[in-house]
Amino acid sequence: MFIPATIQELKSFGWQKPDIILVTGDAYVDSPFIGISIIGKVLMRAGYKVAIIAQPDPNFGDDIMKFGEPELFWGVTGGSIDSMVANYTASKKRRKTDDLTAGGINNRRPDRAVISYCNLIRKYFKHTRPIVVGGVEASLRRIAHYDYWSDSIRKSIIFDAKADYLIYGMGEYSVLDLAERIKSQTSVKDLRGICYISSDKPKDFIELPSFAKVSKDKNAFQEMFNLFYQNNDPITARGLAQLQDTRYLIQNPPAEYLTTSQLDAIYDMQYERDAHPAFEKQGKVKALDTIINSVTTHRGCYGECNFCSIAVHQGRTVIWRSQKSIINEVRDMARKPGFKGYIMDVGGPTANMYGFECHVKLKNGSCRNKRCLYPEICSHLGVNHSLQIKLLQSLRKIPGMKKVFVASGIRYDMVLNDEKHGIKYLKEIAEHHVSGQMKIAPEHTEDKVLRLMGKPGKKSLLKFNELFYDISKSKGKNQFLTYYLVAAHPGCTENDMKQLKEFASQRLKINPEQVQIFIPLPSTYSALMYYSEQDPFTGDKIFVEKNIKRKETQKQIITERAR
Repeated sequence: MFIPATIQELKSFGWQKPDIILVTGDAYVDSPFIGISIIGKVLMRAGYKVAIIAQPDPNFGDDIMKFGEPELFWGVTGGSIDSMVANYTASKKRRKTDDLTAGGINNRRPDRAVISYCNLIRKYFKHTRPIVVGGVEASLRRIAHYDYWSDSIRKSIIFDAKADYLIYGMGEYSVLDLAERIKSQTSVKDLRGICYISSDKPKDFIELPSFAKVSKDKNAFQEMFNLFYQNNDPITARGLAQLQDTRYLIQNPPAEYLTTSQLDAIYDMQYERDAHPAFEKQGKVKALDTIINSVTTHRGCYGECNFCSIAVHQGRTVIWRSQKSIINEVRDMARKPGFKGYIMDVGGPTANMYGFECHVKLKNGSCRNKRCLYPEICSHLGVNHSLQIKLLQSLRKIPGMKKVFVASGIRYDMVLNDEKHGIKYLKEIAEHHVSGQMKIAPEHTEDKVLRLMGKPGKKSLLKFNELFYDISKSKGKNQFLTYYLVAAHPGCTENDMKQLKEFASQRLKINPEQVQIFIPLPSTYSALMYYSEQDPFTGDKIFVEKNIKRKETQKQIITERAR
């Protein structure tokens, strides 16, 4: 069942008017990988009348006006990707394609889509129902943040969008709580997982340095970001307030992490796993190639790579689905007409984080001055691949299954750390869940750059490399590793890229091709490094390449083949 996206569908439900209208920068794909689909179905399951407007034309009113005004609120998201990341490369060139737009041409998602859609709503609906923004674009831009594309510090997106509320993080239960409060016309100001604008700072909230201060003082910006990052765990976080002009941005503490049963309930809902029929004439949604037969096993990541936004959106605590829920989902997929026997991915932000967490963290919250995996894996984490081994073995036995891939990446340092199950896990992956190549993401090989990234050193990479090839050879499989690498991360020089090239050639025996130029994503430590040109953990000044041509040169150093 699709969420209504046309007037005819709305009427087929017997509804005259929706309670909630969700607006998105993606084509509407009904999938558990698409946030707007999950949010819409969670609301519908709770009894709300929901409609979706996908990729409305920001220049005209026909699309945004088609359902009229909602009874309760508008929900606005830029889509599954920050719209500026979707629209521009690291070299600030316009991307020609968009995998989440039907037909693949990048001509439907406006820049700063959340702001654009909120302006569109207010243009055609004066003094309208509350506008609630959410999704990754809103979540990562919820406080004053460095914006790479304008090379400036911007206010919280709730101010620029003139929205009423912002839901940050994954948001399923926050949006239910908010909907109930709006429906009953009661205050929402104590709800976890939301931001709003206020003339006053709530008592006991931490006051961050003001927008006026952080936009001029890099040290103040660094102080602000540290406080923000440290207050994102539901167990330990305090509320935050930041003066932006004459009013405060208020960030309430995060929503509680979902339990396994709650997570199961979200993924046990029925999804069409297809693009809405209204988009058929526009062409194929390429993202479906990957997600149509893929499965999410867990959320969150305790890797905390400094360039990654997962920690402040999904969280630093991993929560996972039950094996029963995952197996049932795959069985349903296998029964669908046209299923060819292949599951393209079973995983999450990092595939081998399924099924275990630090018991100290679960009780007391994330450590403020210590990370789970860096500079070494904490003994309290208790890396244990046994549950994922059992899951993969069960999935392989499902009737009609030819191959179950694990494509979402694994932490090789965790495999090496698991003395009891790590080798067995790697044998399972190499023998049954890889087809020719296995992708890993060392990102770099030079220690000073890896330290600034928060990534493990090359010693573990070499050991894993040796193990993988030995195991593949013992299984009679001609398989190889491919490596995701990053150029121009803060601290990285052209000489570092030359050293990376030499290491890849001599030690890994490869000529890398999958190399990306670093993009400073909002609300990440690496973006803080890029803006401040300082190591936020030591205060030391660091080299940051900001010239686009020289960034491209860094990439070319490693991708050019020897003549």
